[in-house]
Amino acid sequence: MLTLLNNWYPRHFSNPQVAILALLLLLGLGMIVFAGQTLAPLLAAIIIAYLLDGAVDWLRRYKLPRFVAVVLVFSLFGLALLLVLVVLAPLILKQTTQFVLEIPGMVAAGQNALILLPDKYPTILSEQVIMELLTSLRNELTQWSGHVLSFSLSSVFNLLAFIVYLVVVPLLVFFFLKDKDMVLGWFSTFLPRDRELVMQVWREVNKKIAGYVRGKFMEILIVWVVSFVAFIAFDLRYSMLLSFLVGISVLIPYVGAAVVTLPIAVVAYFQWGFNSDFAYVIIAYAIIQFFDGNLLVPLLFAEMVNLHPTAIITAVLFFGAVWGIWGVFFAIPLATLIHAVINAWPRNTQIPRPL
Repeated sequence: MLTLLNNWYPRHFSNPQVAILALLLLLGLGMIVFAGQTLAPLLAAIIIAYLLDGAVDWLRRYKLPRFVAVVLVFSLFGLALLLVLVVLAPLILKQTTQFVLEIPGMVAAGQNALILLPDKYPTILSEQVIMELLTSLRNELTQWSGHVLSFSLSSVFNLLAFIVYLVVVPLLVFFFLKDKDMVLGWFSTFLPRDRELVMQVWREVNKKIAGYVRGKFMEILIVWVVSFVAFIAFDLRYSMLLSFLVGISVLIPYVGAAVVTLPIAVVAYFQWGFNSDFAYVIIAYAIIQFFDGNLLVPLLFAEMVNLHPTAIITAVLFFGAVWGIWGVFFAIPLATLIHAVINAWPRNTQIPRPL
């Protein structure tokens, strides 16, 4: 074992550029793990500035000065943020509150339907199985209610932090956009001159992740709007809330669409029952998912992120378990980073001699 380790280390880390790349990756990982919560406003501002910088570069193609382009893009960002805070967020919060208040009635109706099942299918279901299922559902509902209550209380305590973020993050975004070259130049002074491997990884990651994150934002927006229009056309209750969930579900490939099907089906069932309206809503949702997967995703991403579906699902599960919702959102960019590092990592082409 010691011989293998002694042979492996010089083979992979004898190149100083490899050691520099490994050190930078470890420093970045350590900063996120140990100081991620403290530096959350800074990290959020960097991510938002990274997204908006593409629009700034696009405006600069029309010979606009960078400062003018930054002011235009930042103004549109501020207007969109104001729209979300004043219009969309209160509407989604209102529909969420109404939906939560109706859950006990839905549960009661579901219990009544379950109690009747042994009479309809006595050879398949027994009354004891139904009672055990109902007890389990009541326990899950009680735990879920406790989570909702604790989340509400923590939200009250985090209100001050949210207000601070609302002021600090936009200011940081503006300065990151305006002084991009200065910030990158300052950061590069801490890197050694011999950093070609680091720059190779950065160029590949920047090309793929920038397109992915911006494309994912556009996908969320398009799927959200199309779903909202479809649900409004069918007069489905909680249209804004459900369409928002459909839009957010694209963050988790393959799994998100299946999970969001449940609340849509539940709301449609308690609104109409099993009739033609229920079928139309489910069919419309299936069509939206079909066009998202087979038309929108190839159009927005093409070969931008060339990862196998198994790698994508594994990345979502792993990083989601480590960092929660942020891990889910950045699972594919992080997997792309790992893929770029593996591709750029120097390989030993010599066949090792047998021991």
